[in-house]
Amino acid sequence: MDPGRRSGVLYVVASAAGPVPGIPAVITAAQRRGWDVCLILTPTAARWLAAETDELARLCGHPVRSAYKLPGEPDVLPPPDAVLVAPATFNTVNKWAAGISDTLALGLINEAIGMGIPLAVVPWVHGPLAAHPALTASLERLGGAGVTVLDAAGRPAAGPGVPAGDVPRFDTYPWERALDVLG
Repeated sequence: MDPGRRSGVLYVVASAAGPVPGIPAVITAAQRRGWDVCLILTPTAARWLAAETDELARLCGHPVRSAYKLPGEPDVLPPPDAVLVAPATFNTVNKWAAGISDTLALGLINEAIGMGIPLAVVPWVHGPLAAHPALTASLERLGGAGVTVLDAAGRPAAGPGVPAGDVPRFDTYPWERALDVLG
């Protein structure tokens, strides 16, 4: 671990988008920085990574969560000190900005805003959805709520994550830059 790096609990909240198979790399990178990583997946991302769930849980040292627990069941994850929402789809960004908590992933990131927990989001949106005005409004709303919004290249985003028609490359997804902004 680098001595200047932060330690604590980092929640990585991932949507079903192209870079999601890179989740093991961000978990490992965060652990090298001293983070205790917990992985939370949207329901669709959980389907995409179903074959890797046991390995991801071993890598994290915590169960991978994608659904709310039942009443009376204990929380199996420690509370977060920071949250990385990446990759974040059009759907995740817009529901989050609207305060919708119909999945565990959305519920946790909505609560994190209310609790003042540091958050960073890296949207993975391209083509016609990147040009939709709801995306710009949602990213601005999240930024106004204190969420650090990065674009798919890892730069602070001033508008939609990726211009219409510009399809970003999976291998350049800014996992490390997103970790940098969280400390």
